[in-house]
Amino acid sequence: MSKACIVGEKHLILGFKGIGFEVIPITDPKDLAEELFMLTRRHDVGLILVTESIVAEAPAGVIDEFRSRSQVILTIVPMHEDNPRTAYKEMRQAIERSVGIDLFKKEEETKDI
Repeated sequence: MSKACIVGEKHLILGFKGIGFEVIPITDPKDLAEELFMLTRRHDVGLILVTESIVAEAPAGVIDEFRSRSQVILTIVPMHEDNPRTAYKEMRQAIERSVGIDLFKKEEETKDI
């Protein structure tokens, strides 16, 4: 059975331990690439969640690089702190790639008015 891991700030991810996630706390967003690399070497990991705040401050391309080299599912989890909407933008792009249209475009236009 594959394990699920969550990577991010300790105070944001600790609750996931109670539902069976392996918690991997990091304090410096620059360490994200190294942690993801270590997780790719493990064959028991099937899902990785990363907090949105860590991804927003991590070096550019870390997530894309991971996804191109690994078959592990990686998802960005929105958190309540200083939400930069990285997870929303990523979800929007994924839906647009799979469906072929931007389903959220009308919503964005409505907010601009």
